[in-house]
Amino acid sequence: MQRHHSGPSSRRTSSATALLATIVLAATSSTVLPASPVAAAHADPRGQAAPLVTGYVLDGAPDRLVHDNASGLDELGVDGVALDSDGAGVADPSDGAVRLLGTAHDDGLRAELLIHNYSSEIGDFDSTAAARLLRDDDHVRAVAQRLADIAVDQGWDGITVDLESLHRKDADGLVLLMSELQSRMPAAKTVTVDLMASTDLREFRARGYRLAAIAGVADVVAVMTYDQHGPGWSGPGPVGGLAWQRDVLDTLTSRVPVDQVDLGVAGYGYTWPKHGTGRTVTVPAARRLVQKDGAKAVWKRRAAEWTARLSNGTVLWWSDGRSFRKRQALAASYGVRGLALWRLGSTDTL
Repeated sequence: MQRHHSGPSSRRTSSATALLATIVLAATSSTVLPASPVAAAHADPRGQAAPLVTGYVLDGAPDRLVHDNASGLDELGVDGVALDSDGAGVADPSDGAVRLLGTAHDDGLRAELLIHNYSSEIGDFDSTAAARLLRDDDHVRAVAQRLADIAVDQGWDGITVDLESLHRKDADGLVLLMSELQSRMPAAKTVTVDLMASTDLREFRARGYRLAAIAGVADVVAVMTYDQHGPGWSGPGPVGGLAWQRDVLDTLTSRVPVDQVDLGVAGYGYTWPKHGTGRTVTVPAARRLVQKDGAKAVWKRRAAEWTARLSNGTVLWWSDGRSFRKRQALAASYGVRGLALWRLGSTDTL
């Protein structure tokens, strides 16, 4: 999924920064999310299945993180393998990724391996590498075969395609990549695609997404409904406000069947200092900053997120367990397939 960077497409401005803050304040203890979406479905008097929950982890995450969250998950997404800069191949899964695959299966979870075009060298998603892949059919077929081989040989339950910062000319190649994955993997293995969120069909197309064609070849379409606001590309505001997410779903589901859609959920926050550069914060870190400052966290009902202003003028917004429950209700109201949470270890325990 996303790797917070310098624009509203993604996730990790600094995963190292996010991993540093792990202390949960007693005064603002972690919200515990519902234990099991399957159990919730059985408890629903209307007989409707609860949305599935996919939690994403970095490939260096400890097994304990999966064990602690397994009761609230159906699937684990492991981030992942990087696209080569020439667009012709992918890196081998790390030992940590393979370990987490086994951990997921031990806990009764499906596990998908994520391919991304994030480059640590440029600190952003590499649109050039993606173009070198998606505008060359031979590269597409080679990468699809390599990913299919990994999925079969290592026992992954599917592949998640997370290629971001694409352009209109990449659209056909993206559809071809998913089609080739489907033809080269056993039918039981799934293909998921992550899409940058938009409330405008023309913008989806400009970003390299032919939505109806994608729906025809992907099993799951996960829309990354976060980074609506963030330091570096907007002023302070919700990471992924509830009203905005509704607008995104309305747009997306006009072209993609609801039962293929996963709603992206943020499990992190951002800071906007009065001077200097903002950063990504984990949910515990956001609470710690507020408590240390003596500030007051305010729940914004319309956005279904928390915000606070520190004494030095820094503004924070973050999305936590309470936010997650609101997204569960939103997903259920639309009848979408599930939720995709970025990420375990940054937010409250499921």
